[in-house]
Amino acid sequence: MSKIKNYINGNIKCSSSKYFDIDDPSTGEIIGSVVLSNKDDLDLAINSARNAQKNWSTITPLKRSRILSNFRNIIEKNIELLAKTVSKEHGKTIEDAKGSIIRGLEVVEFACGIPHLLKGEFSQNVGTNIDSWSIRQPLGVCAGITPFNFPAMVPMWMFPISIACGNSFILKPSEKNPSCSMLLAKFFSEAGLPDGVFNVLNGNKEIVDLILECEDIASISFVGSTPVAKYIYEKSSKFSKRVQALGGAKNHLVVMPDANLDQAVDGIIGAAYGSAGERCMAVSVAVAVGDVADKLVNKLIEKASQLKVAPWTDPESSMGPVISKEHKNKILEYMETGIKEGANLILDGRNIKLQGYENGYFVGPSLFDNVNENMTIYKEEIFGPVLSVVRSKKYQEAVDLINKHKYGNGTSIYTSDGEVSRHFTTNVKIGMVGVNVPIPVPMAFHSFGGWKQSLFGDKAMHGMEGINFYTKLKTITSRWPQSINQGPEFAMPTN
Repeated sequence: MSKIKNYINGNIKCSSSKYFDIDDPSTGEIIGSVVLSNKDDLDLAINSARNAQKNWSTITPLKRSRILSNFRNIIEKNIELLAKTVSKEHGKTIEDAKGSIIRGLEVVEFACGIPHLLKGEFSQNVGTNIDSWSIRQPLGVCAGITPFNFPAMVPMWMFPISIACGNSFILKPSEKNPSCSMLLAKFFSEAGLPDGVFNVLNGNKEIVDLILECEDIASISFVGSTPVAKYIYEKSSKFSKRVQALGGAKNHLVVMPDANLDQAVDGIIGAAYGSAGERCMAVSVAVAVGDVADKLVNKLIEKASQLKVAPWTDPESSMGPVISKEHKNKILEYMETGIKEGANLILDGRNIKLQGYENGYFVGPSLFDNVNENMTIYKEEIFGPVLSVVRSKKYQEAVDLINKHKYGNGTSIYTSDGEVSRHFTTNVKIGMVGVNVPIPVPMAFHSFGGWKQSLFGDKAMHGMEGINFYTKLKTITSRWPQSINQGPEFAMPTN
């Protein structure tokens, strides 16, 4: 079993002697351990990052871009290794892991365009013989705290853009599956990144709090649950940090009576049960409008019943286990609460057992019908393979349902009506919206972020939002001295 330490200044090292066990979610067996870093480890990372950033910020954006391009090529060559690393510690299927790595790789590709993305604005003659222009400069040392569900993609939403902008970066990945982050750091060094620009600091809440309190860290990027996102935002703000904290979700998918029902069902099945529902963009609520409800439910039962639940090593697996025994028990508690509150459990995945994997953390696809907005399983994020069907009489009722919910991460509608589509995209109070697509995750050159309790801070991730988050804006106003001294001016300068 491997003991995973930290990646600091281009070396594998740590000061702490405390470790956390890493499980294989498919078997329940301990397969390794990861260091729980302490204050000494943070000090090492900070010193390394601070010293490296001074030189890195003077490197031209074009040279930074070339290193990022090398990094991209190395990732492409190692997608299979990265995917297996993700799947072994997370449990998701190989194809799902590969897809997530590719989505992260797209952000690296976006960051390769940093010479263009950092261009400022210029105005000639804002006053007589006076010019003015703006530039974007790096923040300094930035940090990211990332979740277990996407150990490759979510970190790559953060550090490639931050580093491209001239910052150094400290990544604190989930202690449940840290190996992928260590590989990414190693590959970035191989690409030519100077030591200390990218550091990986492993650990739990203890090291997170130390990161939030550290005066040398200028910004915090976070993805996780809403209670933790709110905590990160509030505590970081007390220490004058710039913060982008993405929280939880309860994503609704509206099915209109005129929708292509087979396409809608396929979309819901993949979005609800893919990655065992452990996605912040998973569809967890299907809103059936009008007389489409019975047909939709029947097709969902038929399709979901055919899904193969199996370990990641099975190439035919549709979905694997959830991340831990504790999380499995939490999902089962939500399902029990749903039954007690009156929802109809029409597909029950609680008692699934796989031969040879009896101790794995598997939950089969589960489906509730006749869920209403007062039920716990509707109000709270379950983060598992549990889909709720809410029946809505009218389209506007469905929109009102979505807009009233405390989360505002993503939503979609399936319809053949362009007028309905336009109204939905304009009036729904959600950060990411899809039409006839189940998971409206933006490409890297747009930005990822929700509304309401799904985002704390005023900047979303990647795209130009990411560039703006990881840089400070500076505006310069300049006039070259004239040969004739005109004397001091006491009035406010005007044109």
